[in-house]
Amino acid sequence: MVSGPDPRSAGAAAAHRLAATHPVPAFDDLVAEALAASFSGWDFSWLGPAPKVGRLPWSYRREVARRAALSDTMLDMGTGGGEWLSRLAPRPRRTVATEAWPPNVPVAAGLLRPLGVAVIQDEGAPDNMAEDGPDRGRLPLRAGAFGLVANRHEAFRAAEVARVLAPGGTFITQQVDFHGYDDLYQIVGLDVPEQPESWLPLAVQQVRDAGLTVDAAVRGAERHELRDVGALVYYLRVVSWAIPEYSLDACRGALRAAHDRPEIWPVPFHQRHFLLVASKR
Repeated sequence: MVSGPDPRSAGAAAAHRLAATHPVPAFDDLVAEALAASFSGWDFSWLGPAPKVGRLPWSYRREVARRAALSDTMLDMGTGGGEWLSRLAPRPRRTVATEAWPPNVPVAAGLLRPLGVAVIQDEGAPDNMAEDGPDRGRLPLRAGAFGLVANRHEAFRAAEVARVLAPGGTFITQQVDFHGYDDLYQIVGLDVPEQPESWLPLAVQQVRDAGLTVDAAVRGAERHELRDVGALVYYLRVVSWAIPEYSLDACRGALRAAHDRPEIWPVPFHQRHFLLVASKR
């Protein structure tokens, strides 16, 4: 019996030809490029267009827009550079944005003020899991001022949210949940920390303790991809809280080993989120 060519050998040869015509950039070059890349506001365009590889079972934009169409006033907490809010349509006639990180405030103001959106610097809330944390998170806004408070990935003090909500108003927040970066720990050579399955129950309890009524609470995950080790270094440089134990110096060996395995790229990770909607009766 005469056998045909070994498909594994054919595949290896094809991969070799591809590598010859499209050489992989050197590890040090990718890292240097990622460290030199600029970042402003909350703009991740340096990473390229996000691949459509897995979405959440809800659309935060649609959920907010649907409620914004029914409200005259809205607060966007933690607006970043204002990129997301600038693209929201419709926006209530009176929309205000807060931002705690000083470098982002002028970026957001430059984008949002021409659209009629006021930008206010606030003090920021402690991590919601730090229940005994510092007494921060006050909003420099009058009580009952807003029919809608939106919060995307920003810590919040539930009592302050309830205070600025008008009777009948709605609080909607999408938060990053635990285990959202587990897939990346292995790539950087670190052990995944032990964490509860989700902090949604804590968030639900916090808004209820503040006197709000929970209307919806749902969990989900979306799949992202990072194209190469440079994209990973850039992402962890910007989203430094994703893997608090990470440092480039300590993880350089594991990153170099991952770079030398081109078959694993793009590296996927499944970021977990939850959506919480509550109202003030």
